Amino acid sequence: MKNIKKLTAIALYFLCLSPLAAQKIQWTSDGNAYYSFTKNGVEIVDVLNPGKNQTFLSTNELIPAGSTNPLKVQSFQVAPDGKSLLLFTNTQKVWRDNTRGDYWIFDKNTKKLSQLGKSLPAASLMFTKFSPDSKKVAYVSKHNIYIEDLANNQVTPVTSDGTDRMINGTFDWAYEEEFGTQDGFRWSPDGSKIAYWKLDARTTKNFLMINNTDSLYSFTVPVEYPKVGENPSGCSIWFYDLAAKSSKKADIAGDEVQNYIPRMEWVLDSQSVILQQLNRKQNQSKIIIADAASGNSKTIHTETDAAWIDIKSRWNSNDPSGWDWIDNGKEFLWLSEKDGWRHIYKIDMNGKETLITKDAFDVIKPEFFDIPNKQIYFLASPDNAAQKYLYKVSMKGGKAQRLTPQAYSGSNQYTISPNGKIAVFNNSSVHSLSAGAIVSLPDHKELVAAKRTVKADPAKPKAEFFQITTQDGVTLDGWVVKPKNFDPGKKYPVVFTVYGEPGSQTVTDSFYTGWNYLYTGDMAEDGYLYVSLENRGTPAPKGREWRKSVYRKIGQLNIRDQAMGAKALFAKWPYADTSRVAVWGWSGGGSSTLNLLGQYPDIYQTGIAIAPVANQLFYDNIYQERYMGLPQENREDFVNGSPLAYAKNLKGNLLLVHGTGDDNVHYQNTEVYINELVKYNKQFQLMSYPNRTHSISEGEGTSLHLATLFTKYLKEHCPPGGR
Repeated sequence: MKNIKKLTAIALYFLCLSPLAAQKIQWTSDGNAYYSFTKNGVEIVDVLNPGKNQTFLSTNELIPAGSTNPLKVQSFQVAPDGKSLLLFTNTQKVWRDNTRGDYWIFDKNTKKLSQLGKSLPAASLMFTKFSPDSKKVAYVSKHNIYIEDLANNQVTPVTSDGTDRMINGTFDWAYEEEFGTQDGFRWSPDGSKIAYWKLDARTTKNFLMINNTDSLYSFTVPVEYPKVGENPSGCSIWFYDLAAKSSKKADIAGDEVQNYIPRMEWVLDSQSVILQQLNRKQNQSKIIIADAASGNSKTIHTETDAAWIDIKSRWNSNDPSGWDWIDNGKEFLWLSEKDGWRHIYKIDMNGKETLITKDAFDVIKPEFFDIPNKQIYFLASPDNAAQKYLYKVSMKGGKAQRLTPQAYSGSNQYTISPNGKIAVFNNSSVHSLSAGAIVSLPDHKELVAAKRTVKADPAKPKAEFFQITTQDGVTLDGWVVKPKNFDPGKKYPVVFTVYGEPGSQTVTDSFYTGWNYLYTGDMAEDGYLYVSLENRGTPAPKGREWRKSVYRKIGQLNIRDQAMGAKALFAKWPYADTSRVAVWGWSGGGSSTLNLLGQYPDIYQTGIAIAPVANQLFYDNIYQERYMGLPQENREDFVNGSPLAYAKNLKGNLLLVHGTGDDNVHYQNTEVYINELVKYNKQFQLMSYPNRTHSISEGEGTSLHLATLFTKYLKEHCPPGGR
């Protein structure tokens, strides 16, 4: 239920530095350069000496034999030995990302370009990866795993039972959406084995979407989708031995259906894997070691929480992969909120844990583990939850030291080289944006100036940050963009933008804060007060209690915070016109919008809800059960937190917008909400976008149409301008 429309600093960085494709940066082994697409092909970019690039693969070498057209490459991997490239082309969407397509190998020595998996269906390969010795690759096709020898292109199947419901080497819809898992197999460090996930989705029901526009007769589009209260797919871990050509299942305690395995990696000795198992309610985490030869396993560490336990993807850009080993694999680093803050611990292979970060503030995101120097770099912001700064701390523990200079206020982002000595640095705030600078670490000296710098237009109002305390004693962060030529003696309409759930913050200090991408004009120029408040339950770095107070209370506690925050603002702002108040949001923000209109109709007169969850019992089990519990135990919390329960209270103006092809938040939500509005004779407006997904971006003219619709409705029902 994440709002996928938001621009991020890393996206802006790649727009600046990689004109032909955007992908995760790949550093050279010495950490002083990285591989990148340029107009010349794939080049080795020397970060300390701009302009002195080396060509690894030229544009001309992207043309396969017998063709006149170069490959359209989506992304690439450099082999561990640095002698070849793996090129991903002809990409196709699977659920939400382009993770399926064709793969080609470019041999740097022979200059030969050859396609992999030629005997398999076109554009069917997923997650192709080199073996550690660079002599083989493994990939997934049609839910089976294969190994291909690069010397002779001989293909060996690892699994053969893959179907649309027996999933090897990748994941079902819910695992991918809510755990960030996509690539479901791992080479052992010595290349002798592959460990992989197997998901049994045979009992998961299909949700049927209907396509009415692409053929003479309508047809259904099935999505295997476990809704709240429905069992998840069974999950198991298997080992494949390349020499023996045999597979063995890991013997992991616990019901495969009632437990999740969102993380798994090899131990460095290649003899066993380490994994994280979550129970169905996701309030118990076990770290388990499973032996590859025998399949036997043992639990070395257990953690419980009264609410839920987050996994690595929550603080690692939705990527749960990797295991953070230290001390040559004898210990690893781990994050937990058990003491009230998100802190870094180290855990040994017997499960003994030691606290490393001891300051009374959250680690927002670990950025780099400098093993040789025993230092940890991480993002934090002790005094302002809207910002991010780089800190470092010794792996022995102690007080953290801020590294980001005071001059760089706002949200800072780092991509640190493997040598730990340099980083690509981006700074974003409401005042300016700079991307692509190179700084040394830990002294943070600028070695190369930013490739792109943008200053905010001084003639235009920008977001101003504030705090407001509600009648419940809760202090909320917020921002407001005031009208141009603001006159405090006049009264202006107020437009709130809201998300409000654990998936996203809205109050962040970045260059695009206060920008409404759906408004076709200029809100400040037209005379709106544009506002956002950060309620409890959002992932702000304000401590465990802030984030987890919303447990079993989504749709209630977060909604009250928003409404009481609005009331407190109106009491403080005499220039706010309380007869012209609108609220809008997308996905979880759409749900919040409907709840605010239904629970507090005397505060909000107008709402625009895009792709909302109207009934929490309709959403997927991993997300909703994580934050709300199991409906078999506390169904009333799901009902009382759902907009459906309050549709009868609607007083004002409502625009409902939804794509009928939304595989994430199903159009079903909007239809049942419509039924409730009709039941109580509540008038509203509806815009259904045929076959559009959760982003409502597909199809010619769609984005402009939605923006025009949004702007027109807002102006008609919440007229702009001071009075």
